[in-house]
Amino acid sequence: MSRITRKELKSDKFALEVEHTFSFFEEHRQEVLRYGAIALGVVVLVLSFMFWSRHQGTVREEALARAFQAHEAPVGENPNAPLSFPTEEARQQESLKRFGDVVSKYSGSDEAQVAEYFLGSITADQGKMAEAEKHFKQVADSGNANYGSLAKLALAQIYFGDGRAAEGEKTLRGLIDHPTVFVSKEQATISLARLMMNSKPAEARKLLEPLRQIPGQIGQVAITLYGEIPAQ
Repeated sequence: MSRITRKELKSDKFALEVEHTFSFFEEHRQEVLRYGAIALGVVVLVLSFMFWSRHQGTVREEALARAFQAHEAPVGENPNAPLSFPTEEARQQESLKRFGDVVSKYSGSDEAQVAEYFLGSITADQGKMAEAEKHFKQVADSGNANYGSLAKLALAQIYFGDGRAAEGEKTLRGLIDHPTVFVSKEQATISLARLMMNSKPAEARKLLEPLRQIPGQIGQVAITLYGEIPAQ
C-alpha cells in the first residue's frame, strides 16, 4: 500500500470512483439504512483497492495488504484463490486479527488508521455497535481529516440508529461545514437528509432542495430521496 498523493486525490478518476460508490448507496438503500458502518466500508474498499494496487513493499504496507487479503478472500472452497475461508465468521475473525495487528504494531501511522476503520466496519457487521463506535471514534479523533471524515460519517449513522439523533445531526452538520476529499459536502448533506427524513421531513426537504438542481448523479440521488420523504 502506498499513500495517495494530493494530485491523485484531485484526479477525475478518483472522483469518478467515489461517485460510483455513492451510486452503490442508492442501489442498496435498505442495507445502508441498517447502519452506516457497513455502507462506509464500501467507500474505504475503493480506497483500499487503490492503496493495495500501489503496494510498494514496506513492512506496514505489507501488513495492511495481508489484512485486505483476508477481508476480501472468498468464502467456500476456491482453488483459484490464494486464500479462502470455510465460513463468513472465520473470514471476519481472521480479518479482525490482521487489522488488529496493524493497529497495535503501527499505531499512529496512516496504515493503522485504515485498519482501525476496518475494525469498526467489521464489528458493526457483527452487530457489536458499541465496539464499532470505539473504533470509529479512534479514527475520528486521530487528527487525519480525511480518514476522520469517513469515521464521523459512520458514527453519525450509528448515533441515529440508537436514538442519539441530536448527536448524529451535529456530527453530519460538521461534515457539511468541513468537507474532505473522502466525504463531500453533498454526500454529508444527503446522508443527513436521509437520516432525518422521517423525524424532520421539512428539514430534509430543505437540505435536498438545492442539490436537486445539480446535474449528474448527485442531483439524481437528491431527486429520488426527495420523492421518498413522507408527507407532513
